[in-house]
Amino acid sequence: MATRPLASALTLSKTPRAPSSGSHHSPPALVRRLQTLTRALASSSPQAMASPPAPKKVLVPIANGTEPMEAVITIDVLRRAGADVAVASVEPGSATIAAAWGVKLAADALLADIADAEFDLISLPGGMPGASTLRDCKLLENVVRKHVEKGKLYAAICAAPAVALGAWGLLNGLKATCYPSFMDKLPSEVHAVESRVQIDGKCVTSRGPGTAMEYSVVLVEQLYGKEKAEEVAGPMVMRPQHGVEFSMKELNSISWNVGETPNILVPIANGTEEMEATMIIDILRRAKANVVVASLEDKLEIVASRKVKMVADVLLDDALKQQYDLILLPGGLGGAEAYAKSDTLMGLIKKQAEANKLYGAICASPAIALEPHGLLKGKKATSYPAMWNKLADQSECKNRVLVDSNLITSQGPGTSMEFSLAIVEKLFGRERALELAKTMVFV
Repeated sequence: MATRPLASALTLSKTPRAPSSGSHHSPPALVRRLQTLTRALASSSPQAMASPPAPKKVLVPIANGTEPMEAVITIDVLRRAGADVAVASVEPGSATIAAAWGVKLAADALLADIADAEFDLISLPGGMPGASTLRDCKLLENVVRKHVEKGKLYAAICAAPAVALGAWGLLNGLKATCYPSFMDKLPSEVHAVESRVQIDGKCVTSRGPGTAMEYSVVLVEQLYGKEKAEEVAGPMVMRPQHGVEFSMKELNSISWNVGETPNILVPIANGTEEMEATMIIDILRRAKANVVVASLEDKLEIVASRKVKMVADVLLDDALKQQYDLILLPGGLGGAEAYAKSDTLMGLIKKQAEANKLYGAICASPAIALEPHGLLKGKKATSYPAMWNKLADQSECKNRVLVDSNLITSQGPGTSMEFSLAIVEKLFGRERALELAKTMVFV
């Protein structure tokens, strides 16, 4: 909240009337009045004058088998809006969970430790058996019930509307949606609809990983209003039209066919953009690729750009024991800078490029990691739009996903799903990419 400039603060005092004849303020008296006013303004604490509104508090519970894209996208987008998001594990005594597709996440707390807290929003991610575990957690059910009874905002995506909220009777009489194959599991008291995101009163529901970003922006709008939602959505480079077919621009086309289980390296570091990393890992594992997530830090757990704690499979040095068909760098400014500073990683990608093997990057990484190391030389590439000026060749940077021979680049969180599906298309063919896109309710 902006403080009013001093001049306008002073004009709030009543306009003095013209003095009656024979009376006047002597200059010293006027000076004294101004000094008193100035002291009063100076002594009032700047915090009190411009105290920002307290951040909205959000609970995102997670469990083994939670769909990582749905959890991470929701957390990331809400934190971008300024929300205080508590990621809570419902697994007894374990803050680290094994989400779907082998993605490991570390919660901020155990649900039992924060169950008495008040929240402005509770959002349940989907994924199986994650949604069933959320449903069967009596503590979570009680927390959500009390929250709903107070008339507060609650939400669920994918399997969770049917499996958890529906089972708890919290969708009765409401319009709601969920993952297509769970629609018949919504109780008969629910008005089932096929919207990508459905709002009914204080309840928001959505369909799957491919609608998670739209869902998260709707949650921002419900919490903070339309202006904040637009402010958050803009920098994410979201799709102009959701649900339509995806495409890529391809130059100097070569075959990417490296067999049925390509070996793919995805390095992560403190400051990596968690939505981008999670979408790349999750989608490529769905396509049956062997994805190795390697930490550039001295431990497996990294703290990503929006403070999501991701747990890698191996440290980078251990990842070097095998060869990779494809190396992919997620974005995030801190992560991209860490990649650029890693001689080990940059040396590995240089060897990859010299052998004409496949490599790629998204968001900040093409501009911050690849370009300064000569890895875009003679190539057309794109990057996060605010960093296009760092690319030596900007002639094709407006493409959301760009393939030039053995290199693939893309723009940001909102293009990550298209980027990952384009990689699936190049490795396995258009049919598999489209099938996956439909499974994720992306198209």
